[in-house]
Amino acid sequence: MDDSRQEQPPHEQPASSRLFRVDPELAPGLYVVSTPIGNLRDITLRALDILASADIVCAEDTRVATKLLSAFGVSARLRPYHDHNGAQARPALLNDLQTGARIALMSDAGTPLISDPGYKLVREAAQLGIAVYSIPGASAPLAALASSGLPTDCFTFAGFPPPRSSARREFLRELGKTRGTLIFFEGPSRLVASLADMADVLGPREAAVARELTKKFEETRRGTLADLAAHYAAAGPPRGEIVVLVGPGEVVVATADVLDAEIAAADETRKMKDVAAEIAEKLGLGRRVVYERMLELRDEKASEEPEDEA
Repeated sequence: MDDSRQEQPPHEQPASSRLFRVDPELAPGLYVVSTPIGNLRDITLRALDILASADIVCAEDTRVATKLLSAFGVSARLRPYHDHNGAQARPALLNDLQTGARIALMSDAGTPLISDPGYKLVREAAQLGIAVYSIPGASAPLAALASSGLPTDCFTFAGFPPPRSSARREFLRELGKTRGTLIFFEGPSRLVASLADMADVLGPREAAVARELTKKFEETRRGTLADLAAHYAAAGPPRGEIVVLVGPGEVVVATADVLDAEIAAADETRKMKDVAAEIAEKLGLGRRVVYERMLELRDEKASEEPEDEA
């Protein structure tokens, strides 16, 4: 998750007491290095070791990387690697890796590849038999989940929802079938619209909005999706990087009575096949099963209606 507005670094350490060590024996391969998401003190000692020892450090933004490395006195050979130059940069990087280079990949903040560049580089390196090492550390989705108060036993990270409401609602309808907590990134300007669509599509679920994680003004606001949408509509867009978390929906047991109740509550002016598809998705039933039951209920209702007198 990108965020160049990092907290102030710790005081620089003299060389004799620096936090990292340069390892000339570092094994060849691609190192996927997690970096802080806001507070520079969340860097790991192992991450500093790798960044100081690598032959090349690939950075999403070399200016952000320079700031981080300088805070800890690390010197590195930086090379830009981002969405716009990845296709051109990958062949040379893969060639270097095949000849024994030690290359570190870092994003502006957090764990690379999580809504950040790097997937294709890691995938192609692995396909070539190149060793790929993960250097774990800060991750905005996991940090937000840990403090959200929502279920953590099963969760899905879905990145940024589509910007347009129609596409976003379809995206949410598909995710609504997913078991467990849903985790999204969202921008401040689209937060209210996204929360409103989530409330409409996903229903009255528990949710949380976490922002400015690990920073001075860190905040996690909890409530139903509708409550959160109303709050931010009144308060205005919040500042900072935002993670939205949505708790799992209520498990509906698709008994015959539940199916009949859903059919009875449906809008009779809509096409039967559309209503059947919607109910089938909600209850986890086959469309044909729902459609046939709708026909049965319609016929039963028709047979119970008194005939007009001649």
